[in-house]
Amino acid sequence: MTKVHPQTFTAAASAPPSPASSDSYITSKREAFTLWMKSLVIQGNGCTVYNSDGEIVYRIDNYDKKGSSEVYLMDLQGKVLFTIVRRKLHVFGRWEGYKWSSTGSKGKSQKPWFQVRKNCRIVGSGGSSCKVTVRPNEAQSNSYRIQTLDGKSALKIVDSHGGLVAEVEQKRTSSGVVLGDDVLNLVVEPNVDHSLVMALVAVYGLIHHRM
Repeated sequence: MTKVHPQTFTAAASAPPSPASSDSYITSKREAFTLWMKSLVIQGNGCTVYNSDGEIVYRIDNYDKKGSSEVYLMDLQGKVLFTIVRRKLHVFGRWEGYKWSSTGSKGKSQKPWFQVRKNCRIVGSGGSSCKVTVRPNEAQSNSYRIQTLDGKSALKIVDSHGGLVAEVEQKRTSSGVVLGDDVLNLVVEPNVDHSLVMALVAVYGLIHHRM
């Protein structure tokens, strides 16, 4: 099996945890990540995310069956960044994301930081669309859309004006070889919260029972 990154368990695994703020997940340049749709926990479901240096930066360890109704997006040290919960409403239901504070306090007692609704509208050739509403506070609200491309392993996130926010596709090696459908490449545009994008990609994976 091709290794996703040879330096997975190095200094990053032993680094002491530190408080994280929203700014620590936003950079002024385009960032690339590798998504391995597997959990680091044996016989668990989930996702492991590496940065361009091969270091683990996010993970989801789902001990329940695939498509669980509640999962946690964490950093390498196990600090919870988002609780993602499924609400069963009507035909398609709704996913809600609750953001945890930098001090580690649980956000589920607050209102959801984002909501994702799956639409039945078809986009392009056989694609589907999910409407995303991000509401970090009462005075602020932003809309996004998650759209499939050619298949379940390819998608893009766009803002309310159609501008690209992030894109996911199957990962290719430097020689052009396409890896398995459980190894994906995520590119996030500048000045975008990587943790939010990862939470939205996680929702999409849960909808399609990928984790």
